[in-house]
Formats: sequence, C-alpha cells, structure tokens
Amino acid sequence: MLIGIDPLLDGTLLEVLDHMGHGDQVAVVDRNYPAFSSGRRVVNLGAVSTTQAITAILRVLPLDEATDGSLTCMVAEDGQLRPSHREVLEVARARHHEELGIQLASRMDFYERAARVYAVVRTLDPRSYSCFILRKGVVLDPAEQRPYSDNTQVLDHGSMRYEQRGTA
Repeated sequence: MLIGIDPLLDGTLLEVLDHMGHGDQVAVVDRNYPAFSSGRRVVNLGAVSTTQAITAILRVLPLDEATDGSLTCMVAEDGQLRPSHREVLEVARARHHEELGIQLASRMDFYERAARVYAVVRTLDPRSYSCFILRKGVVLDPAEQRPYSDNTQVLDHGSMRYEQRGTA
C-alpha cells in the first residue's frame, strides 16, 4: 500500500506503466477479450470495471495529447458508443482536456491494434465491447504541469509532489 496511489495500481501494473515510453500503448479490456492469447504481457486486475481501471491508470499515466489516437475503444457492428465508452471518455476528459476525442475501432481492427500494445490490463468487467487502448503521453517536468481539469492541482514541494483537490 502506498499513500496517494489507488490500490488498483499494484506493483506489477505500476512497473508496466513506468516502463512504457511516450507513444507506447496499453490495452484495458473486459472479461471477454482474449487477453492471454494476445501474446502480450497481461496484468489481471480482477473484479473491477474498465472504467475503474482506467480512472486509476489515468491518475499516473498521461495520455498523448499530440495525437488523435490517444484513446481508442472497441465498438460493435452498429458503431455506437456504449455506456462504458462514455464513462471512460468522461474520465479521460476530466484528467486531460474537454475536447479529447475517442477513436472507434471495430472488433477485428481493435484486435490488430491490440497486438502491438506494450501490455494488456485485464478486468472482469461483464459489459461487452468494454475494451480500450490508451497511448501514453509525455511525463512533464513538474514546473511544466498544468492544473487538471477535474480541479486537482499538482503541487511541487522540493522533491515531493502532491495532488490537492480543490472544491468545485
């Protein structure tokens, strides 16, 4: 257990996220996704939703804001966003910027893209098509950080950094 780190982010997942570089991608998938046959490193989070997993991940991993492909979701044949897609987009926009978009990928396109990710984070989310790919952005120097849009500010106190939530 660490102070200020979501308990969903265990040592294995933190190591994976830390080892990723700018532009590397991580898939966060539901229970139906064939995670173990993907040939990628798999981190099991257990009985949590993809929304919960991504909320925790985005606390420590910036999305790549220099490209339109920083957030991708798997969609059904009808191409419609599902509730989990809207939830994750809302979380991502709160951590980054309100104009952040989400790329839609058919199941087979998603599988092709996911074959190139750095790792797969597997949840037991029962919602179908609740699969996402996140592209890691640049971790800025603390002096370059801007306030998060969810009213969380990063405060730099020498070698210690803290997040402080303001009141809305």
